[in-house]
Amino acid sequence: MKTDIHPTYHTNAKVKCACGKTWHISSTTEETNVVICANCHPFYTGTEKIVDTRGRVEKFKKRAEKAKKPGKK
Repeated sequence: MKTDIHPTYHTNAKVKCACGKTWHISSTTEETNVVICANCHPFYTGTEKIVDTRGRVEKFKKRAEKAKKPGKK
């Protein structure tokens, strides 16, 4: 391993989200800013909205239910 070519490893680096949540990780940068995290992401908060203009989601759900049912052979 060569000396003096590796970045400094910070064991208590800070991550800041746009929603205000902060947490600590290990990283090569002292501070990282993120736009979205598990605290404010719609998938994790349950506020996810599906935009469906042509009924594609309903069509998919019907096909998935049909595939789950055992068919006649």
